[in-house]
Amino acid sequence: MQNIEAVIFDMDGVIVHSNPIHKTTINEFCTKYGLEVSDKELREKVYGRTNQDWIPAVFGDISQERIEELADEKEQMFRDVFDPKEHIVPGIIEFLDKLKEKGIKMVVATSAPAENAVHILQGLEITDCFDAVLNSSHVTKSKPDPDPYLKAAKAIGVSPEQCIVFEDSISGVQSGLGAGAKVVGVATTHTHEELNSCQLVVDDFEGLKVADIEALLQ
Repeated sequence: MQNIEAVIFDMDGVIVHSNPIHKTTINEFCTKYGLEVSDKELREKVYGRTNQDWIPAVFGDISQERIEELADEKEQMFRDVFDPKEHIVPGIIEFLDKLKEKGIKMVVATSAPAENAVHILQGLEITDCFDAVLNSSHVTKSKPDPDPYLKAAKAIGVSPEQCIVFEDSISGVQSGLGAGAKVVGVATTHTHEELNSCQLVVDDFEGLKVADIEALLQ
């Protein structure tokens, strides 16, 4: 019988319901540069991916320097309007407390830049809950590659097979499964049906028990 060694959380769409604000920001940002991004493109090219991935996918063949300039501009636009406490996913704080009581390690593995992770985790006053926080600067290959979750598990010295991953994006789910973890889908960005490759799908964390995710490893 395996025990859960750690729970690894994506951030956008899992800890905070931020994708609607990201969507608005990205649309305003792209419009500024004469581009339009459809909902389909957002779901397939943007959500769950790093700026290094989605910006050239939308803006085309541009230099690395320009990618970084655009990324900084877009993320600052997001932080200027996003209040984490207004968009927290219901039940997450209580669930973190339950995991802490059980002595289960907790990690954040986000495709967002470090500044966003600080803005959100400090804004919710939960930074100290986590044994490690990995952002886009810590990975060489972004989701859906398994690299982010492999590195998250390695950062705290556990096997991915003994981890539960919480994800909201299709690319993130693929990343977690590819790393060998069990994945719980959080249906903030995609429907239950779209997240059907997950071992469990929840709307949020309200009423979720540690036993519910422990059962996934049995």
